[in-house]
Amino acid sequence: MKRATKITAGVIVLIVVAGATAALMSSGNGEDPNALPTVEVVRGDIVDKALAVGTITPRVEVSVKSQVPGVLKHLFADVGDYVRAGSPLMEIQPNPTPRELVDAERQIELRQIEVENLRLIYDRQKALREKDLIAESDFELARRNFEQADLQVRMASEQLALLRDGRVATDKGDIETLVRAPVSGFIIDKMAEIGDPIVPLTSYQEGTVLMTMADMNDLIFKGTVDEIDVGRLKEGMSVTIKVGALPDANVSGVLSKIWLKARKEENATIFPVEIEITEATRVDPAHPEADPVPVVLRAGYSSNADVIIEQREDVLMIPERVVEFAGDTARVKVVTETGEIEDRTVTTGLSDAINIEVIAGLEEGSMIQEKPVKVIE
Repeated sequence: MKRATKITAGVIVLIVVAGATAALMSSGNGEDPNALPTVEVVRGDIVDKALAVGTITPRVEVSVKSQVPGVLKHLFADVGDYVRAGSPLMEIQPNPTPRELVDAERQIELRQIEVENLRLIYDRQKALREKDLIAESDFELARRNFEQADLQVRMASEQLALLRDGRVATDKGDIETLVRAPVSGFIIDKMAEIGDPIVPLTSYQEGTVLMTMADMNDLIFKGTVDEIDVGRLKEGMSVTIKVGALPDANVSGVLSKIWLKARKEENATIFPVEIEITEATRVDPAHPEADPVPVVLRAGYSSNADVIIEQREDVLMIPERVVEFAGDTARVKVVTETGEIEDRTVTTGLSDAINIEVIAGLEEGSMIQEKPVKVIE
């Protein structure tokens, strides 16, 4: 019995010692397992910005079309080429139907018969006029009718040549079925290949788009912003653009246009905007000390633009999540040097939805207690 009593007493002593040791260790490191985490008041920059989603695009894109029907016979330029205004882009080969050719040939024959008849009348009127047997006006009428008929024969012949060969020589120059560049710029897209049928541009049909051209040195950002942000925007605001395909590029611009009318997309109300691109550079990783080099932007790059509404540099700030707002009053829980929790009123300023500026009430280096985590039951 005495031995059992001694063993029991020894176990109790060990338990007490272990408990005391744990208590000493807990008090030694000063950590309360139930204490909330803290954040430090630091200095930094806060930027309030609005997000615009869109693409990089040329300011002006020109669609190239043909004014004559036929099939695409030859290409003089291709996608990526720079061409000057008036340079040939492609040749259209007329593709008339047999009926159209026959009609054109018969028109020439009819006009020639008419010319011969009017020539006889003209010669007869001329002879009578020389004998002063008819009035001058009658002679002039016969001459005018003959010349008009002769001109119509030449016009019918030129139309037939244009149908057959696609080109004709006239008194005022050569007429060709060439499609020429309407502006100077790069060919950024091609929609037709050799042998494709071409529908011409007329007053009652749009015609086949053969190519698109643009000045790639004049690019802009076209996108949309949410209606929540558009009321805070105005032309002239600075913008930073993030291009998904160029993560290391520094692209900046200026907000130049805000649409007056919204549009609906996927049950959201958005406003189109345009941004002038003022700079597009990148730092060479192999030579970070060197000056930034220009970046080649391409039409269609997907991009996000941050429109800078307001910016504060080197200000005191804390995470906005630690601030409790009640009306116009903002309060935080400050951890004092003695470890006590002080409920303090602060004056806040600019927020970027993550961090918020502290104008008064806190000092740099102060520790702010986080809010308790809400338990979802």
